[in-house]
Amino acid sequence: MIKKTLTTCQIGQLNECLARQYLIQQGLRYLTQNFHSRQGEIDLIMQEQETLVFIEVKYRKNNNFGGAIAAVSYNKQQRLRKTATFYLQRQGLNAYNTPCRFDVITIQGNTYNNSTPQMTWLKNAF
Repeated sequence: MIKKTLTTCQIGQLNECLARQYLIQQGLRYLTQNFHSRQGEIDLIMQEQETLVFIEVKYRKNNNFGGAIAAVSYNKQQRLRKTATFYLQRQGLNAYNTPCRFDVITIQGNTYNNSTPQMTWLKNAF
């Protein structure tokens, strides 16, 4: 029997899709996924009422090394802020008159073997 393993990229895409589906069920409207700039990438951009929500999705199989939330460092937060500013500029908006926030979705567990992961939504995480 050949065991097929997923790449890190495939696991990331799977978890971003799980997070997107979860947030849609919570009433958010999906705008885009994997928005890139020179400064970095935003996993999901969604809208909750009038607020743009920039979402970082972090997955960990277990919490042996501090869990998923520990992976959102100060430097990562700064890159996300700069990328969000770039996104707003591309949309003809700015951070001063556009309500927006940064959320983190943490997913823990073995999501790619049909098990139910533990998902935590941290609104306004930073």
